[in-house]
Amino acid sequence: MKIDEQFNLVAKEYDEGRRQFIPCFDDFYVGATDFIVRSIPTPRLVLDLGAGTGLLTSYWYKNLPDTDYLLVDVADQMLEEAKMRFEKAENMSYEVLDYKDSLPDMDFDAIISALSIHHLEDEEKRNLFTRIYKKLPNGGIFVNYDQFCAETAMMNDLLNTYWISKLEHSGLSERELSRWRERQKFDRECTVSSELGWLKESGFINVQCIYTNQKFSVLMAVK
Repeated sequence: MKIDEQFNLVAKEYDEGRRQFIPCFDDFYVGATDFIVRSIPTPRLVLDLGAGTGLLTSYWYKNLPDTDYLLVDVADQMLEEAKMRFEKAENMSYEVLDYKDSLPDMDFDAIISALSIHHLEDEEKRNLFTRIYKKLPNGGIFVNYDQFCAETAMMNDLLNTYWISKLEHSGLSERELSRWRERQKFDRECTVSSELGWLKESGFINVQCIYTNQKFSVLMAVK
Protein backbone atom coordinates (compact mmCIF):
# COMPACT_ATOMS: atom_id res chain seq x y z
CA MET A 1 0.00 0.00 0.00
CA LYS A 2 1.34 3.44 -0.96
CA ILE A 3 1.79 6.21 1.58
CA ASP A 4 -1.24 8.21 0.40
CA GLU A 5 -3.38 5.07 0.69
CA GLN A 6 -2.09 4.43 4.21
CA PHE A 7 -3.04 7.90 5.37
CA ASN A 8 -6.35 7.94 3.53
CA LEU A 9 -7.17 4.72 5.39
CA VAL A 10 -6.93 6.45 8.78
CA ALA A 11 -8.05 9.96 7.79
CA LYS A 12 -11.27 10.06 9.82
CA GLU A 13 -9.61 8.80 13.02
CA TYR A 14 -6.12 10.23 12.57
CA ASP A 15 -6.40 13.01 15.16
CA GLU A 16 -7.93 10.85 17.88
CA GLY A 17 -4.69 9.27 19.10
CA ARG A 18 -2.30 12.15 18.47
CA ARG A 19 -1.68 12.82 22.15
CA GLN A 20 -0.78 9.17 22.75
CA PHE A 21 1.53 9.01 19.75
CA ILE A 22 3.18 12.32 20.67
CA PRO A 23 3.66 12.34 24.47
CA CYS A 24 4.99 15.92 24.35
CA PHE A 25 2.02 17.08 22.24
CA ASP A 26 1.36 20.44 23.94
CA ASP A 27 4.98 21.59 23.98
CA PHE A 28 5.54 20.29 20.44
CA TYR A 29 2.49 21.85 18.79
CA VAL A 30 1.27 24.58 21.12
CA GLY A 31 4.37 25.86 22.90
CA ALA A 32 6.65 25.85 19.85
CA THR A 33 4.02 27.58 17.70
CA ASP A 34 3.42 30.23 20.35
CA PHE A 35 7.15 31.03 20.41
CA ILE A 36 7.39 31.19 16.63
CA VAL A 37 4.39 33.41 15.91
CA ARG A 38 5.44 35.82 18.68
CA SER A 39 8.94 36.04 17.19
CA ILE A 40 8.18 36.78 13.52
CA PRO A 41 6.37 39.46 11.50
CA THR A 42 2.80 38.44 10.73
CA PRO A 43 2.91 36.38 7.50
CA ARG A 44 0.44 37.08 4.74
CA LEU A 45 0.52 33.54 3.31
CA VAL A 46 1.54 30.28 5.01
CA LEU A 47 2.10 26.96 3.23
CA ASP A 48 1.58 23.76 5.25
CA LEU A 49 3.40 20.83 3.63
CA GLY A 50 1.88 17.42 4.34
CA ALA A 51 -0.91 19.23 6.13
CA GLY A 52 -3.06 16.14 6.62
CA THR A 53 -6.14 16.97 8.70
CA GLY A 54 -4.92 20.52 9.30
CA LEU A 55 -3.81 19.91 12.89
CA LEU A 56 -0.67 22.06 12.71
CA THR A 57 -2.42 24.81 10.76
CA SER A 58 -5.12 24.91 13.44
CA TYR A 59 -2.57 26.11 16.01
CA TRP A 60 -1.17 28.73 13.64
CA TYR A 61 -4.71 29.83 12.80
CA LYS A 62 -5.56 30.31 16.50
CA ASN A 63 -2.64 32.73 16.75
CA LEU A 64 -2.89 34.27 13.27
CA PRO A 65 -6.56 34.14 12.20
CA ASP A 66 -6.20 36.79 9.47
CA THR A 67 -3.33 35.08 7.65
CA ASP A 68 -4.07 33.09 4.48
CA TYR A 69 -3.16 29.39 4.47
CA LEU A 70 -2.56 26.82 1.73
CA LEU A 71 -2.68 23.21 2.90
CA VAL A 72 -1.15 20.59 0.63
CA ASP A 73 -1.05 16.82 1.04
CA VAL A 74 -0.68 13.76 -1.13
CA ALA A 75 -3.64 12.09 0.63
CA ASP A 76 -6.91 13.61 -0.56
CA GLN A 77 -9.01 12.13 2.24
CA MET A 78 -6.79 13.77 4.85
CA LEU A 79 -7.44 17.13 3.22
CA GLU A 80 -11.17 16.41 3.25
CA GLU A 81 -10.89 16.18 7.03
CA ALA A 82 -9.03 19.50 7.05
CA LYS A 83 -11.81 21.10 5.03
CA MET A 84 -14.33 20.01 7.66
CA ARG A 85 -12.09 21.32 10.45
CA PHE A 86 -11.96 24.75 8.80
CA GLU A 87 -15.41 24.77 7.19
CA LYS A 88 -16.15 28.25 8.58
CA ALA A 89 -12.76 29.74 7.71
CA GLU A 90 -12.61 31.65 4.44
CA ASN A 91 -8.82 32.04 4.34
CA MET A 92 -8.00 28.36 3.78
CA SER A 93 -7.04 26.82 0.44
CA TYR A 94 -6.23 23.19 -0.34
CA GLU A 95 -4.24 21.33 -2.96
CA VAL A 96 -3.62 17.62 -3.45
CA LEU A 97 0.09 17.57 -4.23
CA ASP A 98 3.17 15.43 -3.67
CA TYR A 99 5.58 18.10 -2.44
CA LYS A 100 8.46 15.69 -2.93
CA ASP A 101 8.15 16.42 -6.64
CA SER A 102 6.94 20.04 -6.75
CA LEU A 103 5.71 22.98 -4.70
CA PRO A 104 2.78 25.31 -5.46
CA ASP A 105 3.50 28.09 -7.94
CA MET A 106 3.18 31.09 -5.60
CA ASP A 107 5.68 32.37 -3.04
CA PHE A 108 5.08 32.27 0.72
CA ASP A 109 6.07 34.21 3.84
CA ALA A 110 6.24 31.05 5.94
CA ILE A 111 6.37 27.34 5.14
CA ILE A 112 5.55 24.85 7.88
CA SER A 113 5.30 21.09 8.18
CA ALA A 114 4.55 18.55 10.92
CA LEU A 115 5.42 14.86 11.03
CA SER A 116 5.67 14.52 7.27
CA ILE A 117 9.15 15.28 5.94
CA HIS A 118 10.65 12.32 7.82
CA HIS A 119 9.01 10.13 5.17
CA LEU A 120 11.46 11.41 2.54
CA GLU A 121 14.84 9.90 1.73
CA ASP A 122 17.78 12.09 2.78
CA GLU A 123 18.50 13.34 -0.72
CA GLU A 124 14.82 14.16 -1.20
CA LYS A 125 14.90 16.18 2.01
CA ARG A 126 17.92 18.14 0.80
CA ASN A 127 16.27 18.88 -2.54
CA LEU A 128 13.08 19.96 -0.78
CA PHE A 129 14.92 22.38 1.51
CA THR A 130 16.57 24.03 -1.50
CA ARG A 131 13.17 24.50 -3.16
CA ILE A 132 11.66 25.81 0.08
CA TYR A 133 14.46 28.38 0.39
CA LYS A 134 13.70 29.69 -3.10
CA LYS A 135 9.99 30.11 -2.24
CA LEU A 136 10.66 32.43 0.69
CA PRO A 137 11.51 36.17 0.79
CA ASN A 138 14.35 37.50 2.91
CA GLY A 139 13.11 37.15 6.47
CA GLY A 140 10.76 34.32 5.51
CA ILE A 141 10.74 31.24 7.71
CA PHE A 142 10.56 27.48 7.41
CA VAL A 143 9.58 25.39 10.43
CA ASN A 144 9.68 21.61 10.59
CA TYR A 145 7.93 19.88 13.49
CA ASP A 146 9.09 16.32 13.05
CA GLN A 147 10.44 13.09 14.47
CA PHE A 148 14.14 12.27 14.26
CA CYS A 149 16.56 9.48 15.00
CA ALA A 150 19.31 9.78 17.59
CA GLU A 151 22.96 10.44 16.80
CA THR A 152 23.99 6.83 17.52
CA ALA A 153 22.34 3.46 16.95
CA MET A 154 22.45 2.62 20.65
CA MET A 155 20.68 5.83 21.68
CA ASN A 156 18.17 5.42 18.86
CA ASP A 157 17.31 1.91 20.08
CA LEU A 158 16.76 3.29 23.59
CA LEU A 159 14.47 6.06 22.35
CA ASN A 160 12.47 3.74 20.10
CA THR A 161 12.10 1.05 22.77
CA TYR A 162 10.85 3.58 25.31
CA TRP A 163 8.45 5.22 22.83
CA ILE A 164 6.97 1.90 21.70
CA SER A 165 6.57 0.74 25.29
CA LYS A 166 4.69 3.92 26.14
CA LEU A 167 2.44 3.52 23.10
CA GLU A 168 1.63 -0.10 23.95
CA HIS A 169 0.45 0.99 27.41
CA SER A 170 -1.28 4.20 26.31
CA GLY A 171 -4.76 2.83 25.75
CA LEU A 172 -4.44 2.74 21.96
CA SER A 173 -6.26 -0.23 20.42
CA GLU A 174 -4.37 -3.02 18.70
CA ARG A 175 -5.99 -1.86 15.45
CA GLU A 176 -4.55 1.63 15.90
CA LEU A 177 -1.13 0.25 16.78
CA SER A 178 -1.18 -2.12 13.82
CA ARG A 179 -1.97 0.68 11.39
CA TRP A 180 0.75 2.82 12.98
CA ARG A 181 3.27 -0.01 12.46
CA GLU A 182 2.31 -0.10 8.78
CA ARG A 183 2.83 3.66 8.46
CA GLN A 184 6.19 3.31 10.24
CA LYS A 185 7.48 1.39 7.23
CA PHE A 186 7.55 4.72 5.37
CA ASP A 187 9.71 6.44 8.02
CA ARG A 188 13.12 7.68 6.86
CA GLU A 189 14.28 9.56 9.95
CA CYS A 190 17.48 11.59 10.02
CA THR A 191 19.27 13.24 12.92
CA VAL A 192 18.56 16.80 13.98
CA SER A 193 22.18 17.74 13.30
CA SER A 194 21.99 16.37 9.75
CA GLU A 195 18.84 18.31 8.96
CA LEU A 196 20.25 21.54 10.42
CA GLY A 197 23.29 21.04 8.20
CA TRP A 198 21.16 20.49 5.09
CA LEU A 199 19.15 23.63 5.83
CA LYS A 200 22.39 25.61 5.97
CA GLU A 201 23.53 24.01 2.71
CA SER A 202 20.28 25.12 1.05
CA GLY A 203 21.05 28.77 1.90
CA PHE A 204 19.50 29.34 5.33
CA ILE A 205 21.96 31.07 7.66
CA ASN A 206 19.83 31.31 10.79
CA VAL A 207 18.81 27.77 11.77
CA GLN A 208 18.00 26.44 15.20
CA CYS A 209 16.39 23.50 16.95
CA ILE A 210 13.95 25.43 19.14
CA TYR A 211 12.40 22.41 20.88
CA THR A 212 13.33 18.79 21.44
CA ASN A 213 11.95 15.94 23.52
CA GLN A 214 13.39 12.49 22.78
CA LYS A 215 12.28 11.70 19.20
CA PHE A 216 10.36 14.94 18.58
CA SER A 217 12.00 18.22 17.62
CA VAL A 218 11.04 21.54 16.04
CA LEU A 219 13.55 23.14 13.65
CA MET A 220 13.28 26.77 12.57
CA ALA A 221 15.14 28.36 9.65
CA VAL A 222 15.02 32.04 8.71
CA LYS A 223 16.10 33.22 5.26
